[in-house]
Parts: sequence; structure tokens; C-alpha cells
Amino acid sequence: MSSHADPPRRILIVRPSALGDVGRSVPALATLRAAYPDARIDWLVRDVFADCLRYHPMLDEVVAFPRTKLARCGRSWSATKQTLAWLNGLKARRYDLVYDLQGLLRSGIFAWWTRARRRVGFREAAEMGWLGCNVRYRIDPTWHTVDRMVGLLAADGLEPVYDMRLYTGQEERAWAEQFLADNGTGDGPFAVIAPTAKWVSKQWPIERFAQLAERLLGAGMSKVVVVGSGADVEATRPLVNKGLIDAVGKTSVGQLMALIERSGLTVSNDSAALHLAVGLGVRCVGIFGPSDPALAGPYRYNVGLIAADNPDGLHFRDVGDSQKLIAQLEIDDVWKVARRVLDSEPPVTEHSAVEQA
Repeated sequence: MSSHADPPRRILIVRPSALGDVGRSVPALATLRAAYPDARIDWLVRDVFADCLRYHPMLDEVVAFPRTKLARCGRSWSATKQTLAWLNGLKARRYDLVYDLQGLLRSGIFAWWTRARRRVGFREAAEMGWLGCNVRYRIDPTWHTVDRMVGLLAADGLEPVYDMRLYTGQEERAWAEQFLADNGTGDGPFAVIAPTAKWVSKQWPIERFAQLAERLLGAGMSKVVVVGSGADVEATRPLVNKGLIDAVGKTSVGQLMALIERSGLTVSNDSAALHLAVGLGVRCVGIFGPSDPALAGPYRYNVGLIAADNPDGLHFRDVGDSQKLIAQLEIDDVWKVARRVLDSEPPVTEHSAVEQA
């Protein structure tokens, strides 16, 4: 239990994005639920990512942030009015405790606007986002993202609970069953490939994903499903043209999670699919180039990690659209890791505090 003398009744977690970060922040929810079993706990998240949290049994409600709808705030009077109405609706919920796990200007504004008497955040929050919080802690920036989220709550007196588990809905699982049946996967195991990422420099070359798919099919996978957003249709066409199952731009977040949950293996760059697979307890391979797996790798699942040699510590923003770094990883390198993962146990979704210590 928390050492706070006056336990809160209404708690808000602020972590709107990105999808992978939302998924791997759920240990914060588990920590809060253990500390305050009788409190109402809500989570502010982008509306398009709501499915990631909607079915979590420890959460009372998803507070959907319609970012696209409100994007013209300050430039359009209509959008500005809608934004103010949304913010005032947030304040009307009368939270007593808010945790800003995003640590940016926008999330700081959300935290401040709630007028909660206790608003907790990172002292080193970017974009002066710390101004929205009245309780601030410095959390080591070299820690893994998951450990930073839980570390903030631990600094505030809560006992950490490292429960990564994500949940899917019945409707989404039924959709996945039908999709797979329609595409002839049969009863055998199938693989999911997520070959894109927001940054081109984080994308393993698409032709090597094609080679990997061929090897997976030759090693007993009944089918390979390619996933991605609607913006990835052109980038993934070389895979789809090879006869792989095309789910690019055809799934909601919940449906994507249901496909991953059913898969025997998910292979992804440093992107959302990887972290969703870890939270769903699914064997996965994470391919890393110019991003630090110590900060953003599959949480406590090194068996599924492969990273390019990056002695200069280059960040993906440093290399622009160049795939030179991640292209160091050859097909044989990734295949070796995939075989190792298939011969190993799937990710553990609950970890002990002793391991963290």
C-alpha cells in the first residue's frame, strides 16, 4: 500500500502515445491498482490507441483524447472551442491524483488542467512539461522505459508491480479467427511480420523481411501475415506481392492485438507490434538499428532481441532516412535469433520486484 495518509479516490494516468509505449506502461496501472484497490483508475490515451487498454481488468475507464479532431486548436475557432470543452470535461472528472507518464508539454497541460490536488511527473520532463505537475521526481534517464514508468510511482511511495499483461476483447478475437479462416491459415502456427516503423532508419530492409518469410514458411509456419497501418501499404507491397497474407491497413489496434495473440511468432522492428507481443506473452523477435535496446528493447526478453553494432550511440533522428546501420544485420543473423526464439519459452508477463532490484 502507499504511504500516503489520505488515499485518493479518483486517479488518472496520462500516457496518450505512442502505441508501443502505451502498451508497455501497463505495469504502472498494476502498481496503482495494488496500492489503491478501491480507487477509480482511468487512463488518458489517444482515441486510436484505446483498444490497447479497453479490456484491461484493472482499469475503470479509458479517457479518449481525439488528437486528430483537436489538432487545429489555436488555428481554428471551432477546434479551439472543442479543445476547451474537452479539457473542461477532463477537469469535471475531479481527479485527486494524476501521474504524467508521458513527460511532454501536452501531457503536462492535461495534468495541470485536471486541477488534481496531487499531480506527479518527471522532474526532467521535456518541453517544460514538468510545469504541469506539483510533485516531481528525477528518474534515471538511462533506465529502460518500463522501469522509468514504474520508477516514478516507486519514488512516490508505491510498491512496484511488474505486470506487463495486455488483454484483447471477445469481438476482436472473433474477428481474428474469421480473418485467419478466410485466409487459409488452418490449424498450424502462423507468423506475424511488422516490417515498418515511423522512422525509415529503424526499418530492416524489406527484401530481407521477404527472405525471412520464406524461411519461416519452410520451417513449418502455415502462413505469414503482414501487418501495418494504412500509411504502410506501398512500403509493404513487395511482401504482399509474394503471396503473404495482407493485413496492412485492415486492422484496428484491437484486431492487430488479436492477430498477434494468436501467432506463433511475431517479428518486428522497434515498433508497436514488438511491445504488444511482449505484453501478450507471444514469442517475438525485435530488430534494432539506431535505437538503444537498453531503453526500448523487448522488456526482459533478451532472447528475442537482435541489435546492430552501434558504437557511436547513434539515435534514429541522427541518421535521417538511412538504413545503413540496421542493414548491418543480415538475414542469417535474424534467422538465427528467430530459431532461438522458437525453441525457447515465450515472454513472461509478470516479473518480481526482486529481479528489478
